[in-house]
Amino acid sequence: MPVSDNSRGLILAILSSLFIGTSFILKKKGLRRAAAAGTRAGVGGYTYLLEPLWWAGMITMIVGEVANFVAYIYAPAVLVTPLGALSIIVSAVLAHFMLKERLRRMGILGCVSCIVGSIVIVMHAPQEHTPTSVQEVWILATQPAFLVYVAATLSIVLVLMLHFEPLYGQTNVLVYLGICSLMGALTVMSIKAIGIAIKLSLEGINQFKYAQTWFFLSVAIICVITQLNYLNKALDTFNAAIVSPIYYVMFTTLTIVASAIMFKDWSGQNASNITSEICGFITVLSGTVILHMTRKEEQTTATGSMAWYSGEPSKGLDEAHFIALNNSDFFD
Repeated sequence: MPVSDNSRGLILAILSSLFIGTSFILKKKGLRRAAAAGTRAGVGGYTYLLEPLWWAGMITMIVGEVANFVAYIYAPAVLVTPLGALSIIVSAVLAHFMLKERLRRMGILGCVSCIVGSIVIVMHAPQEHTPTSVQEVWILATQPAFLVYVAATLSIVLVLMLHFEPLYGQTNVLVYLGICSLMGALTVMSIKAIGIAIKLSLEGINQFKYAQTWFFLSVAIICVITQLNYLNKALDTFNAAIVSPIYYVMFTTLTIVASAIMFKDWSGQNASNITSEICGFITVLSGTVILHMTRKEEQTTATGSMAWYSGEPSKGLDEAHFIALNNSDFFD
């Protein structure tokens, strides 16, 4: 019995979450060992680069990111993107047993919410229609509705960069994360186009002879650089317990909207299926926020306070790196 593209995408998305969730634990254990032997990464130390566990976590994360990249080739973003929340569950459960970081009752509720929401999304997800060429993807990208979306996105990004960032960038987390999320949605659309080009080229239909392929690659590079730059600014200014859930909600929502406009993910679906997917998506978002709020409460208990803004650049390079790559970090 042949396996559908949606099933391939689903399996790859779940494997991606397993690998990425596990990578957080391996990297954190490596960071703890490195901190015990030298300077912590959070204050500028790089002894973790000599720690095998940290490298095991990095390799595991890269495997997970590759699986996530390929998942977008086979399945629509409305299915793949929300499943990224499963990596948080994997991290939370493994941390409970391996790092002795207690998973509270509200944390368990958050995990259950993510699982239930993911199941609902999988049950009602639309079937992926894979374009037969990059030129077909270009037609989708240049349709009026998506061009209006891109124009609106770039206009908002420019306003945030030129007007709001100088005034409110250091005091309002939504400025940096708004730029990250808006550019991140365009990143996913470009990467999906590149993934389709690679898939077709491997099947013997060379897509790299078309200028559109290189255009999508250029857009992806620009968007990724901008996205990571402003995400690192957010992490450098605000606490990760605040940044992570807000970024996940904004990024996931905008990615699904962009994909629905460009690839018409919901075309041909009835109102019942679309409503079920939206409810499942909201359930996943709620579970993600609950999990992060649980983590925030633990930090508040440990430190006595929790601020939305911190003028000290307290986030290390390593932490910024793995949050930037996966968009769903659980550990601070």
